[in-house]
Amino acid sequence: MSTGRRIIGLGSRRFLVLFVAYASGMAVVATAVLGGLHWNLRPVAPAQAGGTASEVDTTAIVGIRTFTAPGDAVIDEDVVYATQPDGTQLTLDVCSPPEEAGSTADADGASADPATTDATDAGSASPTPAEATPRPAVLSIHGGSWARGDKGNSDWRNVCEWLASEGFVAYSVNYRLVPAVSFPAAIEDLGRAVEWMRANAGHYGIDPDRIGAFGGSAGGNLASLLGARGSGSLTDGSRVAAVAELSGPVDLSYDGIVVAGGSSGLERIVLDYLDCESLLDCRAAREASAVRSLDRTDPPVFVGSSTEEFIPLSQSTGFAADLDDLGIVNQLVTVPGSLHSIGILDEAMRGHVSAFLHEHLDAD
Repeated sequence: MSTGRRIIGLGSRRFLVLFVAYASGMAVVATAVLGGLHWNLRPVAPAQAGGTASEVDTTAIVGIRTFTAPGDAVIDEDVVYATQPDGTQLTLDVCSPPEEAGSTADADGASADPATTDATDAGSASPTPAEATPRPAVLSIHGGSWARGDKGNSDWRNVCEWLASEGFVAYSVNYRLVPAVSFPAAIEDLGRAVEWMRANAGHYGIDPDRIGAFGGSAGGNLASLLGARGSGSLTDGSRVAAVAELSGPVDLSYDGIVVAGGSSGLERIVLDYLDCESLLDCRAAREASAVRSLDRTDPPVFVGSSTEEFIPLSQSTGFAADLDDLGIVNQLVTVPGSLHSIGILDEAMRGHVSAFLHEHLDAD
């Protein structure tokens, strides 16, 4: 019978088990530190192609996953719309309705470069964008707590193809993410994307005066802010002519997040994005909130939310009330349950969103 402490030798099996457990724990800590200490980010599933994931945190076939893409959209991937001073290239994917194939591809079917394509080339056998009736366009903005997500994950690719199936030319965009950057980097990137869309409108056969924005979750925040930034004409610079957002936190102030009953996790996500220690004295919170930037010249807005989700419902209802007060056309649609962002983009919601976008982006 042993009466003393048991010494674990370096070669013992128990030591090896304990060492492996310790090393694994330290690896988790190191990963969290390198990832910006985002312990609070909600888990996402399922894993998407290319190692990216969606903000729809369920494996269920819900929302946009109930849409089966017809597979006939013309997709131009990884088109560079801006390059940062450090060489970082910002990219987007373009999903065009099938009849636009002749205007964006060369004779071999390869996508042409907007910077080098001559849309008036008399040798082209197919209609050029200038000859076709220009289409309305929609900038599609993924979510992911401003810290993750990708234009090409399966859910947002499905959004891109759904918009194309509705007759829009959809531009699914990537933007810089936390922790590499904080506000206002993402919204500045999206402004550049809209300006690029206008400058290259002829190449993709779009009407530069009929550009809208659609986003979910953090992307909903950004789409709403894109609509609220600036003033005056909706056809110049980075202005958009219509906005549709789902589950967007449109008020990042202390009142909008904490007083409204948002979770501590949501507060931490917002603080990371704004690079603030507290929402009580965070100047960026106002600048990053669409409800704080509205004026009567802003575009029509569609607002969608579930009633029990991560973002307080008062964000959506309050946003709609503020839009009403300013006489800005808007539509609020809420659905029961706790699904988030494009998790509520089922057939019925897709009908609401597409009808709203068509109403405000289609030519008279």
